[in-house]
Amino acid sequence: MIVAQQLAKTYLSGGRPLPVLHDVDLEIEAEGIVAIVGPSGSGKTTLLGLLAGLDTPTSGRVLLAGEDIFALTEDERARFRARHVGFVFQTFHLLPTLTAMENVLVPFELLGSDRPADYRDRARALLDRVGLSERMHHYPNQLSGGEQQRVALARAFANRPKILFADEPTGNLDQRIGSTVVELMEELNREARTTLVLVTHDLALAERAHRVLTIGDGRVASDRPGGGQHF
Repeated sequence: MIVAQQLAKTYLSGGRPLPVLHDVDLEIEAEGIVAIVGPSGSGKTTLLGLLAGLDTPTSGRVLLAGEDIFALTEDERARFRARHVGFVFQTFHLLPTLTAMENVLVPFELLGSDRPADYRDRARALLDRVGLSERMHHYPNQLSGGEQQRVALARAFANRPKILFADEPTGNLDQRIGSTVVELMEELNREARTTLVLVTHDLALAERAHRVLTIGDGRVASDRPGGGQHF
């Protein structure tokens, strides 16, 4: 489902090159759950952004579901992501002027839909699935952090993505709420048969994955099985 070949990224810092990733080769199977771990500054979030096509590499390429995403224009990449990719971020990234329901409907707008009834039904069902059927008309500032993350999770699965990328999805949540969000993510992943790639500092969360990739100094330092099972 995901293939990275000789993936490298170098930034300029003070006019000097700063290598962050070095020739990463990686394959992630369909429907797998893969955790990416490593110390701050190791390159794991940079790797996630490149795999998702949110950033462009200095060299190398990424294939998502067989599509060479960096052979596409920026607009073509955006359309590809809207159709096939979901995202969950640590800071939720909900639109503050939209209700929970309207936030979940955003992916359909990106696809150019006119919000037909079946899309609303899909959004309503997802919000119910994450336990927010009574909160769907509330705005983000009326929701707790855990509720906002559950809205973000519903939004991420709205377009039935083939691939879901999550960057520290429990980083701003307490342990109990974070565990609930992880369980929901696993259940939705299983039901939608989605490939899930997540960056986390939470080693307990990482161990629930099928594979754990450790990034160190911009390279894959280790690649081992996690404690999770394929469904």
